[in-house]
This record gives sequence, C-alpha cells and structure tokens, in this order.
Amino acid sequence: MTSDDDPFHDCELDPEAILGTHTFEDVLFTDETETPVNVLTGETPAHSQATVEEAKEFAASIDTETPQIALPASVESQVETQSKPYTAAAFFHFKATGSLERHRAYHAAYEADAFAVDCEADYESGDLTITVERTDEA
Repeated sequence: MTSDDDPFHDCELDPEAILGTHTFEDVLFTDETETPVNVLTGETPAHSQATVEEAKEFAASIDTETPQIALPASVESQVETQSKPYTAAAFFHFKATGSLERHRAYHAAYEADAFAVDCEADYESGDLTITVERTDEA
C-alpha cells in the first residue's frame, strides 16, 4: 500500500487507536459552561449569555460537510473579544478529543471510505461519543 492509498500516512496514530466507541467527557458547551461575571454588578455580560439550543444551532449553521459541535469558549476569550461562551468546531477537534494526534486520526478516518465514523453530541452531560468502524470488513 502506498502512502497515497493510506489515509493514515500523515497520522501519528494508526486506525487501531480510534476504532470502536470512545466517549470524551465534559467537552461540549452545556448550561454549566463557565461564563464571566462583572465584579461590579455580579451579572454575566449580555454577550456571554447563551443557551445550549443557540450553541447547537450555531454549530449546525456552519457551512461544511463535516459535522460541527459546540465547544465552550474560555472565559478569557469571552472577555477579550466579547464573544459568545461557545465556539463551533469539527467533531474531531483536538479540544474535544484531547490531542492533535487523535484529531488527525479521526479526520483521516472520516475522510476515508474504508471507515464509517459516527458522532453523538450529548449537550446535557457535555459528552461527545465517536464511533469508528471499518466498512471493508464483512
């Protein structure tokens, strides 16, 4: 097999590392996501007030074929940029999967015909579950 045929040729991890079902706990935007508080008023600024539904709609509105998830934005970025408390990213983003190596491996599997990749975002618990299976096995 040449590197052109191997979707994992640029990956540090081989497919075995991501096959099966993996749950990444507490990585999604939830109602419990930390937001900044104005120390003078004790209130959360308007730009940081958001619901899970808004976050899910925002992630779904990104024009891409790759499923998007809503990740929590850091309190620092919310304050510095006056942004929402969430951001959208591909479901295999390293902030969700915990490493750039996993990010690359999930991306490779998602792009390859030899694998079926499914993701389930549970915004109640904040957990993201990714399942990868080989499609060429009968």
